[in-house]
Amino acid sequence: MTEGQSKAVFWVGTLTSAVLFIALTVDTHRQFDRLTNAAALDEQVVAGKRAFERRNCNDCHTILGFGAYYAPDLTRAQARIGEEGIRRRLAHPEQVFRASYRKMPQQRLPAAEIDAMVAFLRWVDGIENNDWPPQDSARAWKRSTERLLAGGLLSPAAALLKQENCLQCHALGAEGERVGPRLEWIGGRRDAAYVAKFLEDPQRLQPGTTMPAYDHLPEGQRQMIGELVVSLAARGRVP
Repeated sequence: MTEGQSKAVFWVGTLTSAVLFIALTVDTHRQFDRLTNAAALDEQVVAGKRAFERRNCNDCHTILGFGAYYAPDLTRAQARIGEEGIRRRLAHPEQVFRASYRKMPQQRLPAAEIDAMVAFLRWVDGIENNDWPPQDSARAWKRSTERLLAGGLLSPAAALLKQENCLQCHALGAEGERVGPRLEWIGGRRDAAYVAKFLEDPQRLQPGTTMPAYDHLPEGQRQMIGELVVSLAARGRVP
């Protein structure tokens, strides 16, 4: 290759890269409001972010790639455990984590501060960050639903979920609501026996929860639901 050809390759490559970089930068700025969930950004969200920083939550938790890895990633906390789950952990961590060796401190947060932090985590959940983090992947959760309903016939346990209207409060794959924790997430943290026992009397295991009791279901049916939820966690987390 001659010196002139080398210079041509250099300048063509440099200029092409520069044009692509500028074009991608402009495109990103054009979509900035949508990608950052700017429409939901208000004073309460800002107050929640300040409370999050003031309480040093990043010392244990990661959010949007920043922070420690001692406790769960909070980027998709709203989708994973629901608003009620966030509130209970902020207000009564000693009850929620009493069986865990990783204790969340009781900081006795005022109600207004809890509301603000819930709003902040709700805003973060709406940010478009390319389905990150992997353990909270929306695509993986969607596959959970597809596999559960594969073949067109509900299994007995899946039929129970539908019969008891579980998706009115819990999300499963792309279906359901975000009042309580995602069913896939529950199965990744608890075994089937615990789920069955919890369904019988939620107040005994988590005082203050709004989850109703399902003691009208026979023990065998509650166990079936527990086994299904645990299996969803295993299937839903496959990359």
